[in-house]
Amino acid sequence: MAAAGGGGGGASVFTDEELGEIAGLKRGEDHIEVTCGCTSRRYGDAVGRLQVFVSGDLQIACECTPGCPEGKLTPVEFEKHSGRETARRWKSNIWVIVEGVKVSLAKTALLKYHNQAMKVKPGSGTHKGGGGGGRRAHRDEFVRCASCGKDRRFRLRTAEECRAHHDARADPHWKCSDMPFDRVSCEDEEERASRKIYRGCGRSPLCSGCTSCVCFGCPLCRFPDCPCRLCVDFHDNA
Repeated sequence: MAAAGGGGGGASVFTDEELGEIAGLKRGEDHIEVTCGCTSRRYGDAVGRLQVFVSGDLQIACECTPGCPEGKLTPVEFEKHSGRETARRWKSNIWVIVEGVKVSLAKTALLKYHNQAMKVKPGSGTHKGGGGGGRRAHRDEFVRCASCGKDRRFRLRTAEECRAHHDARADPHWKCSDMPFDRVSCEDEEERASRKIYRGCGRSPLCSGCTSCVCFGCPLCRFPDCPCRLCVDFHDNA
């Protein structure tokens, strides 16, 4: 396997043969990132940066326009945002560039971890870092600013993101300016209600909390150096 970059070692993600000559390839600790896009007959190409995680998670940073406010999207959300006429077929409609040619995701190896995660029955395994081969994902969560009262989205894909959300939830004085990964102020608009219902579940973009995407404690979201009762109980009983 080809080792991912990121400072010595890193996760083994894809072989060089699987990746081939995919445009815009960058390697991270537990994911790779490539240039992707989705084409609408009316609006043309919407381009983004696809992050493919070993866990099976996929997220896209939209770059359809400079400074696109949509931020990171699921493939379903990106397909809809692009204006694609035949939506709900994102595996075929979203493409990457291989040797200068647009190739749908379904025809690449980039979905192998995603497809494996979808085959795991709900509740049949443990989260990444546990002892089983399956995983329960973490949906996106919201924390309300103590100053302006607006809800801000936290994406829970890595231990760092989970810790940021964990600490924000525990802080009664948390403010928009404390957002760790995005520059947000109380003057910025809150996400639209129609956008907030999309919570990043890999099985259903409108999921309200199924057994596939609700985690009640795992090594990714419970921390040995945190003194809160949830973390202490988890590590005492792990």
